[in-house]
Amino acid sequence: MANTLNRLALFLLAGLCAHAIQPAAANESAARTSDAKALASAETTGDSSQARPAPHKPASASAKGPYYVDFRARTAASWGHTFVWYGKTSERAVDVAGLTPAGDVASYMLGYITWVPSETGASYGDLDPEYLTSHYKVYLNEADAKRVFAFIKHLQATSKVWNAYTTNCTGFVGEIAEFMGLKTPSRWTRPEEYINELKALNSGRQMVRLSEQQ
Repeated sequence: MANTLNRLALFLLAGLCAHAIQPAAANESAARTSDAKALASAETTGDSSQARPAPHKPASASAKGPYYVDFRARTAASWGHTFVWYGKTSERAVDVAGLTPAGDVASYMLGYITWVPSETGASYGDLDPEYLTSHYKVYLNEADAKRVFAFIKHLQATSKVWNAYTTNCTGFVGEIAEFMGLKTPSRWTRPEEYINELKALNSGRQMVRLSEQQ
């Protein structure tokens, strides 16, 4: 009789454990499925780095596809430039954010040692694929994209000055990457190398999920 009761107790305990574990396993499986679907959808819509994007328009309610941030580097007169494209893969339009000196950089003869007014939107060459030297594109779900895009707009609104040593284009992009939980190189790395190192440091991961603390 005691053996029968012991076997019954073990049976009930195993059933309770299976019930407790199953939801967690289901949630993990659902998350992996969601990420896989997002990446598959991104692949079917193509890579926006291969074509000149259209001017940004409000998102259509019927638009489908995951969201993304594309960390990019392009050629420039001397050092180069780092910036981001961000938006939705199903839309041809993109938003652009980057930190540059306002106006003609050649006019700032002391630009490398003084603070000068900045611009944080698209600059010449940002929308032209022929100037692109490297890029690293990562995807986000809708909830995380809203948080990241809001942070980018906040960064644009509060970045009033530019300085080559301390407040430069790679530092601006690095703040976005850090907010997303990515590892970042030194802000004094040249733009092309910066993007390549950013990708290497994060093992080329394609899907980013923000933590609850962010």
